Amino acid sequence: MKMNKIAVILLLLISFSLQAGQTEINSLRLWSAPDHTRLVFDVSSAVQHRMFALSNPDRLVIDFSDAKLKTSISNFNGSDRFVKNIRSGPRGENGLRIVLDLKSRINPKIFALAPNREYGHRLVLDLMDTKTTEAVAPVKAATLTKQVVTKQKPVKKLPARDVVVAIDAGHGGEDPGAVGRLGTKEKDVVLSIAKKLAALLKKEKGIRPVLIRKGDYYLRLRKRSALARKHKADLFISIHADAFRDRRARGSSVFTLSNKGASSEAARWLAERENSADLIGGVELKDKDDVLASVLLDLSQTGTRQVSHDVADRVLKKMGRVGKMHHRSVQKAGFAVLKSPDVPSILVETAFISNPGEERKLRSHSHQNKLAKSILSGIKDYFYSNPPPGTLLAQRLQPENYEARKHVISRGDTLGMIARQYQVSVTGLRDANGISGDQIRVGQVLQIP
Repeated sequence: MKMNKIAVILLLLISFSLQAGQTEINSLRLWSAPDHTRLVFDVSSAVQHRMFALSNPDRLVIDFSDAKLKTSISNFNGSDRFVKNIRSGPRGENGLRIVLDLKSRINPKIFALAPNREYGHRLVLDLMDTKTTEAVAPVKAATLTKQVVTKQKPVKKLPARDVVVAIDAGHGGEDPGAVGRLGTKEKDVVLSIAKKLAALLKKEKGIRPVLIRKGDYYLRLRKRSALARKHKADLFISIHADAFRDRRARGSSVFTLSNKGASSEAARWLAERENSADLIGGVELKDKDDVLASVLLDLSQTGTRQVSHDVADRVLKKMGRVGKMHHRSVQKAGFAVLKSPDVPSILVETAFISNPGEERKLRSHSHQNKLAKSILSGIKDYFYSNPPPGTLLAQRLQPENYEARKHVISRGDTLGMIARQYQVSVTGLRDANGISGDQIRVGQVLQIP
């Protein structure tokens, strides 16, 4: 009799041990971005899984080993662009199968994330359209020109364009950023400030704002700066809310790219130029030798960093009128979002969300408006003093400089070099002078748009 009791106890202990070792899927979060959908499985521990696709109809299946579902998945209503429905069922004795009913074929990517300050173990599934890729479509590149005679078409006058300001709200989706004592999430606050800044810029004649993140979803850091380049931005501004272990820390800061960050980025671009479709200042790097590519990249970065510092300094001064500054001068750091070689970029830390007083201010729409207006004032201060050539601001503020300029081709000139000299695009040079290719001749007179 005693042996039977011991056997029962051992069986119960083995059963409890097996159950305790089973991974729990505690929640499933879905984030819909313009170009992809992200599903995040919050799991109690690292979990073994297998993913495969089925067709007719299109489905994505994820099999989990030794796992159980501890949350409801009935609240997915099919509003996502890719996912029609999510369902689950047991697989074998201890396994779990989750099936995504899809609206179309997709490119899936699944990976695990280790615990951080905000979340435990996670399994992340990204769904992307099969017709698109993560890479930004390249603009047609300029190449070195040849000094031969070519027939010139009638010149047409180019319309002036808006100054483009790309506004990036940091974090988003499953990445909340810093979180204050009242539960205020950095991702929500900075998106609200970004939208307010965009609304203010939209009222300025000759300036067009572009929101990099428009909703609650995550974008890779490189993708953010790539989107700014895609929109041909004259300025990229990333908005954040700082945090520190000492809750007394407070004030705003403005950052530009550090020397070390610029050097590492230059090395990356030069190393990847053979496989990169990206352009530096209108010139493709992949067909240049090491020395020329390095010189072109250095020229582009030098000009970009100078403009970045000038804008940052003006924004910092204007923000200083709204509240305390954590740093009285522009700071330098190696933030990935600041590394575009040909788009002036700054990062604004609006306040310390970890400071209770500043957290309360950041939650206030009135204070958010004040921050947005101070950033706007700094942006206007720079561009009204330095309107980019070919823009409506330049036409209005510097009409004497906007009149057609002329350049006489000398031996050794290229379209890329001339475009850089006058701060215009190679495409603009071609259009303004009726040039279909890259051929120019010594003594030829070019109209500078």
